[in-house]
Amino acid sequence: MLNIFRSIPTQMDYKGQKLAEQIFQGIILVSAIIGFIYGYITEQFGWTVYIVMAGFALSCLLTLPPWPMYRRNPLKWLPVQELGTEEKKPADRKPKRHAKS
Repeated sequence: MLNIFRSIPTQMDYKGQKLAEQIFQGIILVSAIIGFIYGYITEQFGWTVYIVMAGFALSCLLTLPPWPMYRRNPLKWLPVQELGTEEKKPADRKPKRHAKS
């Protein structure tokens, strides 16, 4: 059962994050404008809130899951390097000399 959840990709690349943010803001802005105009015409503030909430739900559905359109530009990671040399311990290092003023 857990293997099914582990096979679902959970990352977005940087360009995908930018695209998701633009889509999110665009949908929120358009739904707020439409909601305000409709609420003004009908003189019902409740309709404004409902339309903005619907826009928020739609934008969350489109931008929160890592859809394939947000994973088109994966990062190129460096290959793993072997540790060939031992790292010096802090006690093995020479103390730094400070310039006398």
